Amino acid sequence: MNGNPPGSSAAEELNRAKPAGGRGVSLPAQSLRQDRVVVIVVHLVFVVSGVSALLYQLVWQRSLLLLYGSNTESVAMVVSAFLIGLGLGSIAGGAISKIERAPLVLLFSGIELGIGLYGIFSLQLFHWVGEYTLTAGTLETGLLAFALVLVPTLLMGATLPLLVAYRVNTSGHVGRSVSWLYFVNTLGAGLGAFAAAVVFFSAFGLSGTVRLAAVLNVFSALSILSLCLLRRK
Repeated sequence: MNGNPPGSSAAEELNRAKPAGGRGVSLPAQSLRQDRVVVIVVHLVFVVSGVSALLYQLVWQRSLLLLYGSNTESVAMVVSAFLIGLGLGSIAGGAISKIERAPLVLLFSGIELGIGLYGIFSLQLFHWVGEYTLTAGTLETGLLAFALVLVPTLLMGATLPLLVAYRVNTSGHVGRSVSWLYFVNTLGAGLGAFAAAVVFFSAFGLSGTVRLAAVLNVFSALSILSLCLLRRK
C-alpha cells in the first residue's frame, strides 16, 4: 500500500497545476470565457445568415415575377423551390456533419461564400434566362424558376446542420445547440423580411439588396473562419 496520506497525491497535483505566485487564469475560467466567445460569434453569424437568406428569397421572388408575371403558379414555384432546397440541403448537411473529422468550419464558410457568389450574379442570370424563355409555356417557365432557386437554397439548407455539429463539438450540448441556432436563424429571417420591406428595397432596390445579402454571406464566412483560427491559437 502507498504510505502517503489519503488525498495527498491529489493535493500535489493541484499545487503543481497552480500558476507561480498565485497569479494567472485557471483553466475552467479560461475555457468558460472561450465558450462565451464561441456562443456569441456563432449565434451572431447565424442571425446574419438568416437575414441574407430572406433577402435572397424576396429579391429572387420579385425578380422572377417581373420576368414571368405575377401569378399564383410563379409564387408557388419559387416558395416550393425554397422549401424543397432547404429541406434537401439540411439532409445533405446532416449526412456530411456525421463524417468523422469533417472540416465543418471550412465547409460552412465555403458554402456561405458560394451563396454570396451566386447572389451577386443571380439577377443577371435570371434576366439572361428570362430573355430566352419569353415564349416558353407555363410549365417550362415554372421549372426554370424552380431550378434557378433550387441550387442556392440547397446550400442554405446545409448550413444549419454543419453549424449545429460544430457547436455540439465545442459545447457538448445537443438540444441547446439545435434550439438556439434554429431560434436565432429564424429571428434573422424575420429581421430580414422586415428590413427588406421597410428599408432595403426602397433605399437600394433589388440589385443593391442582393449585393447587401452577398456581403452578409462574406461576413458570416470570415467570422467563422476567424473564430476557428483564434481557438486554435
